[in-house]
Amino acid sequence: MSMFIDDKDVWAQCPVDYLWIYDKLILARKLGYQAAPAGIPVPQPGWYIVRPITNIRMMSRGAKKLWLTPADTDSVPDGSFWSECFEGRHTSVDFHWGTQHLAVEGFRDDANRLDRFCRWQKITDTVAFPLVLQDLGQIAEWVNVEYVDNHIIEIHLRYNDDFSNHAGNIIYPVWRDRPFPQPAGTRWYNSPSGDRVGFWVKE
Repeated sequence: MSMFIDDKDVWAQCPVDYLWIYDKLILARKLGYQAAPAGIPVPQPGWYIVRPITNIRMMSRGAKKLWLTPADTDSVPDGSFWSECFEGRHTSVDFHWGTQHLAVEGFRDDANRLDRFCRWQKITDTVAFPLVLQDLGQIAEWVNVEYVDNHIIEIHLRYNDDFSNHAGNIIYPVWRDRPFPQPAGTRWYNSPSGDRVGFWVKE
């Protein structure tokens, strides 16, 4: 694995019967979560995740945490949906032909910026291939699954290339509007995507 890869590079390869994996609303409903599109009221007042139904450009663009009541049907933009809010560890797991290949955990220093992490690091958790994907692991070489508190929130037909071109165990994202001094024992890894310019990598 020596190339950068985005969802836009693999979307056309997705089997038609599995295109729903890129529809986050359908994914949430298949998994039994409370979720609905713009215009459908939430069941009770509370904190919800609001995000675009489809986001091929990645980086959690447009995702935010909002307090919603059943009267706030105009607070969710068209093309977006609301979903129940999970709290806990944010992990990302790569499966190669259905077998776990890599697991990493993300950490934030700003809980309100769902599109940004301050650190990712490799972890030793063992994760089974999701049952909801049935035989996808046999027909797609790479499947990446993201979790919050062990709840699936996203699925991609690619590997996590943030860790594919170096031997690092920890990466520190650097953003255009937020310069980040080089941590001790790290080297630079150029990886522009959205507002991110790259990482400091610790091996």
